[in-house]
Amino acid sequence: MAEGTIKRLTDKGFGFINTGGEKDLFFHSSSLEGVSYDDLQEGQRVSFTEGRGEKGPCAESVKPA
Repeated sequence: MAEGTIKRLTDKGFGFINTGGEKDLFFHSSSLEGVSYDDLQEGQRVSFTEGRGEKGPCAESVKPA
């Protein structure tokens, strides 16, 4: 699993993970495992699997690192 840092959370149930690369990865609250969206914080380390969504790369199976 890859790791990154939550860069931004929205009030609409999705956010973005800074992976250290050029682009941030989108994730939706339905992609979370073992944690509630409301328990996440910007700057928090997470692990995830990179997947492919309708609009491009996204993070799946997101959980605290």
